[in-house]
Amino acid sequence: MKPSLLGSWPVAAVLFSAAAARSYAQPVALDLSQAALIVRAEAGRTAATVLQEEVERRTGLKLAIAAEPVPGRQSIILTTQSPAQLAAGLAPLRAEGYQLITDTAGPRKTLWIVGTDTRGLLYGVGAFLRKADWNRGQLSLTPLAVSTSPASPIRGHQLGYRNTANSWDAWTIQQFDQYIRDLALFGVNSIENIPFQDDRHNPLMKVPRKEMNRAMTGICRKYGLDYWVWTPADIDLKDEAKRAALLGKFDEMFADSLVLTGVFVPGGDPGSNPPELVMPFLEDIAKRMAPLHPKAKVWLSLQGFNKEKEEWVYRYIEQKQPTWLGGLVAGPSSPPIARTRQRLPRQYGLRLYPDLTHNKICQYQVPHWDQAYALTLGREAVNPRPAEYAAIHNRYAAASDGFLSYSDGVHDDVNKVVWSALAWDPNTPVRTILREYASLHFSSGLSWAIADAILALERNWQGPLADNGAVEGTLLTWKGLESKAPQLEANWRWQMCLLRAVYDTYVRRRMIYESGLEDEVNRVLAAAKDGGSADAMSRSQAILNRATAEPISPDLKARIVELCEKLFQSIGLQTSVQKYHASGAERGAVLDFVDAPLNNRWWLEDEFKKVAALPTEQERTARLHVLAGWEHPGEGSFYDDIGNEAKSPHVDGDAEQEPESFRAPEPTFWWWDSGRSRARLSWQTTMWPARMVYEGLDPQGTYVVRTGGYGQSLLSIDGQRATPRIDGRQMGEFKEFPVPPESLKDGRLVLTWAIPEDESHLNWRQHSRLAEVWLLKRN
Repeated sequence: MKPSLLGSWPVAAVLFSAAAARSYAQPVALDLSQAALIVRAEAGRTAATVLQEEVERRTGLKLAIAAEPVPGRQSIILTTQSPAQLAAGLAPLRAEGYQLITDTAGPRKTLWIVGTDTRGLLYGVGAFLRKADWNRGQLSLTPLAVSTSPASPIRGHQLGYRNTANSWDAWTIQQFDQYIRDLALFGVNSIENIPFQDDRHNPLMKVPRKEMNRAMTGICRKYGLDYWVWTPADIDLKDEAKRAALLGKFDEMFADSLVLTGVFVPGGDPGSNPPELVMPFLEDIAKRMAPLHPKAKVWLSLQGFNKEKEEWVYRYIEQKQPTWLGGLVAGPSSPPIARTRQRLPRQYGLRLYPDLTHNKICQYQVPHWDQAYALTLGREAVNPRPAEYAAIHNRYAAASDGFLSYSDGVHDDVNKVVWSALAWDPNTPVRTILREYASLHFSSGLSWAIADAILALERNWQGPLADNGAVEGTLLTWKGLESKAPQLEANWRWQMCLLRAVYDTYVRRRMIYESGLEDEVNRVLAAAKDGGSADAMSRSQAILNRATAEPISPDLKARIVELCEKLFQSIGLQTSVQKYHASGAERGAVLDFVDAPLNNRWWLEDEFKKVAALPTEQERTARLHVLAGWEHPGEGSFYDDIGNEAKSPHVDGDAEQEPESFRAPEPTFWWWDSGRSRARLSWQTTMWPARMVYEGLDPQGTYVVRTGGYGQSLLSIDGQRATPRIDGRQMGEFKEFPVPPESLKDGRLVLTWAIPEDESHLNWRQHSRLAEVWLLKRN
């Protein structure tokens, strides 16, 4: 991870008075178990109710709400007026800021929760709940004096009530209320709904969509939060009838919304209209919105726009200076964030739209991810990535006015909290954020241990899985925590962490087991002699069948099935298309792929049928030898499965990258046949490597570079473009490039590839790609 580039960006201040600092030598916790909540103005009523309910939910204590201190009780005072004497020396508050100040000098101990405004009070309540020590019948707080205000003015998440979602499409209004409240306790001030895109029938929806849309606006109004909508123009805007019908949906939504802050229309993904049609459409939206929501603004992303379209939008903005435009949104497939901020006039905002929800084929793919995870956990699994997303946030946040994330379910809950906390204070350590997350949702007493266990889940996904023995340790850690906190059994966040710990371990054990079976098969095939091809294939098939006939760790699989059922019941998480009505195989259906082959079993079975159909025994035996040696080309030769970090030792990940590139080249984990592809696994992971380096070659030898993939392979050997003498273009066919003898004089070769530039007219799925590379020494 690269270090933060925040520079001198203003951050939240936390200052301590001299008296408070002295008290930290031997802090005595302030017992608030019998405290009264003192609210002197209506502005604090919602925050007080939230505090009362959340304390009762965790401790069983119902703190009384009163207008004045109650004799014999400690006080928690919620106010927008800072106590001047106690607050002396603390940083002044800005909009939405809060102070937490303990006063332990007098006989009546007091906690002051001071908010700049009603939002600040709610955020102060959230900070108290995150920092408090609690248990059943107990509530206390270590003395402190904190004054803090948010760094980013926009801090929010998309919770689109639609069929595509993997969990909240099954929610009640009360569940949405609680989840939005939970997010607000970490400083979130904005929620984005999807009111009418994706109108497929959904058997899980307990509340009609229109009713839920209105309810979400009510929840935002209740907590004083901004309400946004994501409304793509995924029609042809030249079609006047469709355009009018879509504007009619906006009219209905405007009338139904109790509050509305922003309307976000993505330029693409979905949608493919040119800006000449998009901008007038946005102006029409704004005209229709203004009578009911005069302060609301329209926002646009340039997703999928080329440089010409991008410049058209900037010229439009510069010439017309539209007052209805709030700003631009930078999301997946958008122009670079720095360029957008530089090009956009300063009176307009720049909002980030980070994808926190996906693991592959996405804006922020998991780096160094093992293919075994891509085949099983897939694109939308439970995915705590706190350290990685903290680095991403702090790299880009300073150029923006904040964010509303892209999310399609609760599986990315940790990622949401990390971005929310860092948008408040980008200097907050990740481990501290996770400790507060664990304290708020799990146990204050175990919070540090749980924080470390969540970090361990992230590390499970780093690098070759077979070499990552820590995965087993992570499972042991979570089992230990489970035994210490049995009361969390029904907690959906807890269940998600347990699922990941168990699932990761199951995948690793299966991968090692099934890879061993394939190695055994290759030995059988390599030993096949003329006349013995049928026997070799029969024996090999029996070996491959052991993956299902004699499965490894059935206890872990049973636990996965159990946790998936619990998660469906507790929070509506849909881990199966057939069983739990997930909207698609890529939408978090991890249970459907829990036993997906992690070796080439399916491909070999199909190859055996082809071999059996060959006309001569000699051809059959020769083909079996090719299969056996696919990844083992013999002494002095080398094989790399490009994109599979465990099997690509010659890919140089440290090669110099473009200055603006945040990441090294990353693989594409292809998703064919709805995840049930029988293709060779190496073909399902492709990448253009920065370079490949071979050392210790025979300077007198004769070598050939063989590549496998699809389309073009613009190879250069030691900087010189090579011409293939065999030029296969389909997956499973080969290209071969002779290595010039002069390139071998130093015993070292460097291979690089130019990415084809003449494929912009093709769908990205038809672009050229590289899957495998051999360096073959010829005798």
